[in-house]
Amino acid sequence: MGAVAFDTLEFVETLIEAGVTEKQAKAFSIVVRKSYEDADLATKQDITELRHEISALRKQDIAQLHYEISDLRKDVDTKHELLRHEIGDLRKDVDIKHDSLRADMRHQVKELELRLTIKLGTIVVAAASAIPLLFRLLHLS
Repeated sequence: MGAVAFDTLEFVETLIEAGVTEKQAKAFSIVVRKSYEDADLATKQDITELRHEISALRKQDIAQLHYEISDLRKDVDTKHELLRHEIGDLRKDVDIKHDSLRADMRHQVKELELRLTIKLGTIVVAAASAIPLLFRLLHLS
């Protein structure tokens, strides 16, 4: 911190003009000057320098934040792209499984149709062979 300007001669002269003895005025002047020296007060220049330091630190902090935000954006973009690929792969898997299930169901339906056709054919053949017997039985009675 810088020193505060204190005019001891003017201080002593002002006290003497006010009726204080020269010895007392000099003693007061010494005490006041020492209190200024011990006070470690900030000057306008100290405050201006401090403001410049704070401004420089703020600029550094803002630059660092911009850098970190840029890195975060890159990370988010990378992860977003990975997720898009994973979702695409999952959709492909679901489509494949869906197609496989459809094909399996079609195959099962065709098997059921074939079995049903065979059973109905058997029933028709059995009924066709039973009809002549029914006519004979009806004519005999």
